[in-house]
Amino acid sequence: MTSTKNVQNTHISEKLRELHGALIEIVSVMNRPQRDEQMVREAGISLDRALFPLLVTIERLGPIGVVELADRAGRDYTTVSRQVAKLESLDLVERRGNAADRRVREAVISPKGKAMTDRIDVARERMGRAIFESWEEHDFNELVRLMRKFAQDISGDIGNGAGETEGEGVPQAD
Repeated sequence: MTSTKNVQNTHISEKLRELHGALIEIVSVMNRPQRDEQMVREAGISLDRALFPLLVTIERLGPIGVVELADRAGRDYTTVSRQVAKLESLDLVERRGNAADRRVREAVISPKGKAMTDRIDVARERMGRAIFESWEEHDFNELVRLMRKFAQDISGDIGNGAGETEGEGVPQAD
């Protein structure tokens, strides 16, 4: 009897390569400076493009320490620290001590910053609706469900194989 395992492995390898290519394309689009500038314009706010993703991340994940924020942004800690100080000077974020370790300073969104990210959310929804207007509702719902599942699985510690279930490997990001 002929095994189909090699055919399945080849198919999975091809699909993983295709998935990786799609992820590179998505990240490339999202990392374009013009994309952030478009979002800022669409939201009708005034904010330096370099501060924009930090403000949104602080709102979504805060309170968050500068080291973790820098790691998530793929930037140097000292640069992010200066940028968070700038956000603080604009009254968009506040810094406070960590409840568990008072030596750690965390950034948290301020009411003024929350009002700004609310405007960004409205702009993001308008832009997203335009992208997905031709999609079937079921396809959109499946995309959201599968992206959430993928994000959850890939966000584990890559070094120890977290995010893998028995017999099922998760592709590693480059």
